[in-house]
Amino acid sequence: MGLTSRSLEYVMIALALACAGLTLWLWPRFAGRGVRAWAGRLAALAVTQCAIVAALALAVNSTFQFYGSWDELLGEDDAAPAALSHVQGGAAGPVGESGGLVRPAPPQGLNTVHGLPSGPPAEAGKVESVRILGRRSQVANPAYVYLPPQYFQRQYARQRFPVIVAISGYPGGSFLLAQHLRLPQTAGGLIRTGVLQPAVIVMVRPTIAPPRDTECVDVPGGPQAETYFARDLPEALRAHYRIGHDPSAWGVLGYSSGGTCALQLTLRHPRVYGAAAALSPDYRVVNDPTTGDLFGRGPAGERRKREHDVLWRLRHLPQPQVSVLVASSRRGEPDYGATRDFLAAVRPPMSAQSIILDRGSHNFRTWRRELPTALRWMNGQLTFPQDVVHGR
Repeated sequence: MGLTSRSLEYVMIALALACAGLTLWLWPRFAGRGVRAWAGRLAALAVTQCAIVAALALAVNSTFQFYGSWDELLGEDDAAPAALSHVQGGAAGPVGESGGLVRPAPPQGLNTVHGLPSGPPAEAGKVESVRILGRRSQVANPAYVYLPPQYFQRQYARQRFPVIVAISGYPGGSFLLAQHLRLPQTAGGLIRTGVLQPAVIVMVRPTIAPPRDTECVDVPGGPQAETYFARDLPEALRAHYRIGHDPSAWGVLGYSSGGTCALQLTLRHPRVYGAAAALSPDYRVVNDPTTGDLFGRGPAGERRKREHDVLWRLRHLPQPQVSVLVASSRRGEPDYGATRDFLAAVRPPMSAQSIILDRGSHNFRTWRRELPTALRWMNGQLTFPQDVVHGR
């Protein structure tokens, strides 16, 4: 049974209830003072608690989709297949063909998300579940892709669309962006009312090597997360979808760790991403128990660590010509002071705006309040229509 299957969840709940019932039934037999009685009580409590914790953990994971499979939980996530080695010059075939970099995937929880488009794609749009393969990083990352109704309409058949890469917090993934942030539902509503121009939205997680938190960083001798997001992901998407190639077509949006990634990717790769919307980001990447050593040792490691400190970059390096939106709260968000420092450090040609709530928290309720404003802001940064697809 799959890690996120309802069958496994129900089996574990039944097992937890059975263990609790057996403990109550057998407890009188362990009423003595001998070693066997003490061992029996301890064993009954331990087994029952383990079963209850496992059932709760499965229920939480099923709801939030922190891990989509046993391989992800155990750190044995899929690697890109060997067939990728013959792909040259960024060429990629259609989904399903050998060498294609965007491939159809099982629902990955998509079938349990509420409020997704239903009906003909040309009228309602569509959300696809895919895996996006990295030719350089050699990983296969799960994703959802929202395609607006215009993508399927005849008058836009040769048009390239702007794209928003949306990155979830850690742990988590595409499911949280769709179910709890309600990104495709919110964007679809704004597109229908004409507030948001048609855009392709790609929903991904910030790690490429779960359960390790890779923070969109190229780890020396380890996962190449920055390469994946800055080179592999754009290459794969451009080869498969009708999306723009210019940075004016590319924005990145994220919350929490995803917001951190959004800032890092835009400042470090302005020729790829022209705009970033970061909700509750951290302004520097640091090592912690979930990341391990991201930067390596010695002077080179210290240099890499400094270069992933956004405030240090703004004060010591030329500022790129990009647009950034950051969101925080005066009360309830620990990053409010750093957000003020960030805004004060921005200089032309870079531009920055902010969403500052009076009160908020590091949770989806706050981010859902900020999301429509962030999307409207992103709408003003990305250019539509882009160039046309030639030869069609």
